[in-house]
Amino acid sequence: MLGPLDYALCLIGFLAEIYVVVCLLYRKEFVRYIPLNFYMLCSAFVTCGLFFSVRRFGVSSPTYVYFYYYSDSLLMILMFWVIIKLYQQVFDEMRVSKQIRGAALILIAATALFSYGVVHQNRSNLTGHFVVELGQNLYFVGVVLTYLLWGSILKLRETRTRLIQLVLALGIYFSATAGTYALRNLFPALQPSLLKWVPPLFGMWLPLAWAYTFTRIPEDARLATARLMEKHQ
Repeated sequence: MLGPLDYALCLIGFLAEIYVVVCLLYRKEFVRYIPLNFYMLCSAFVTCGLFFSVRRFGVSSPTYVYFYYYSDSLLMILMFWVIIKLYQQVFDEMRVSKQIRGAALILIAATALFSYGVVHQNRSNLTGHFVVELGQNLYFVGVVLTYLLWGSILKLRETRTRLIQLVLALGIYFSATAGTYALRNLFPALQPSLLKWVPPLFGMWLPLAWAYTFTRIPEDARLATARLMEKHQ
């Protein structure tokens, strides 16, 4: 059964997700961040679905487990839309947005096909094994894409503070979640204790980090250190 802390983490994350959307609406930046807003709304909807699934079927029920993994994989695919949009913002001046979008879609499709191939031999349990394997691989792809994006930001000496913080928050989120999947495979005994808190903690932390970014950092903010570097070049 879920305890008060589990419900508190879900509630905080849910409120932060709604806050991000309302904040961007209030600042008239909703259109600029449509993928991010859509992800936040879908994540809030999934949180509600998980809550009702737990209340009706229980946390150990197959219904809750399948709903959790399937919804998580769908949210990950939506997250790739967010990442592609961030890539477009970074490379906008280089006019390579279409190439980035195409490459990302090919990578996602390849990940899904690879996941299917990994579990193809377990046909009797294909549904459950496939969605878990797909989730792991999608998080790994997310780590790769985010770190490549961060490397591009450093290479191009990006100075937009808001963009940098959005990407940093994603990097921490993906690293922690993908690391949790890896540790579950290597050390199954850790799952009932420490590892079970990592996904909800960072699921709450990501919208909180983005809420802070959109609240405190204006769109035109630039890193002071980056500006100093530009002056000395």
